[in-house]
Amino acid sequence: MFAAIGLVIVIVSVLGGFAIAGGQIPALFHVSEIIVVAGTALGTVVISSPGPTLKSLMSELPGILKPSPFTKTLHLETLKLLFELFTTAQRDGLVAIESHVENPKDSLVFKRYPKVLAHHHAVEFFCDALRTVLVGSVPAFDLESMLEAEIDVHHETDSQAVAALQRVADALPGIGIVAAVLGIVVTMQSIGGAIELIGHHVASALVGTFLGILLSYGFVSPIASNVEARNAEESRLYFVFKAGIVAFAKNLPPMVAVEFARKAIPSDVRPTFVDMESAVKTTRLEKAA
Repeated sequence: MFAAIGLVIVIVSVLGGFAIAGGQIPALFHVSEIIVVAGTALGTVVISSPGPTLKSLMSELPGILKPSPFTKTLHLETLKLLFELFTTAQRDGLVAIESHVENPKDSLVFKRYPKVLAHHHAVEFFCDALRTVLVGSVPAFDLESMLEAEIDVHHETDSQAVAALQRVADALPGIGIVAAVLGIVVTMQSIGGAIELIGHHVASALVGTFLGILLSYGFVSPIASNVEARNAEESRLYFVFKAGIVAFAKNLPPMVAVEFARKAIPSDVRPTFVDMESAVKTTRLEKAA
């Protein structure tokens, strides 16, 4: 949401300031320059990015226009899910949660927490880790190292999409210069023509440089930073799962294991201990009913 507001502010500020200075806004829209700058930028993304990176980039870009899903409510649901599964495993044995772990989409437990279930990659990470615990042959210390390695791989994969965007942002000023040079070439071809036509071609060439710099610093680079911040928020959810699972693997009581998970939540969206305790009591009452 804030990204959309920011994009509107950039557009209004640039066009508004240009209009206030006496400029004619249609003069900034030259189809030839837009095609050269936008088309070349798109081509650089396709050339420099493997298929999986392009797919990841396309899936992540729409998310910047939406409010962040990583809210206190989501993390509170995560803690409730952990507590319910850990309590069931402690009371009825690990085999009692096997069906939930094997098929979370059809699990009545997971369905009670739709905000968590919506993050299918994180849920898959969580369920894979619990499967390892169910096997029972991996010490907690080794389990923690294994989960950290998987989180590193996830982070590396996400960073490739950000790097692709940042490469485009770095290239756009140069692409704008290319468009400007092409515009100057056209201008030189018309050097013997009317002065108005020459002025039109010069303005068109300058628009190419303008577009390259504006798109780089006003749009693509900030979007890359936004995607990187969203990816960091998602990574924190992985750490929350990891903290809870490792504590559970050490045979700590469910409430203590969930507290380990709560401590891994960023402070700005972290539920208080009282909030968590109240939510856990609600979960107990719902199960009892």
